[in-house]
Amino acid sequence: MPHLIVKMYSGRSEDEKRALTAALTRAVTATLGYPEASVSIELEDVEPSRWVDDVYRPDVLARMDRLSKKPGYDPLK
Repeated sequence: MPHLIVKMYSGRSEDEKRALTAALTRAVTATLGYPEASVSIELEDVEPSRWVDDVYRPDVLARMDRLSKKPGYDPLK
């Protein structure tokens, strides 16, 4: 049962969030063959001023070896 967590800068509209949720659901069902009912998605808004401490350091930098898609940016440089 796939559960996706997407952390992103706050400020996206509800329409954008619905579109992202729909696109991710389609990708999971088409790629992995799971039924739509088995997919859950959490969208977490993060204030830009909190990104480095709340997301980048604990979820990106500390887990770089586990990321299936690595970022092309480094906010610490």
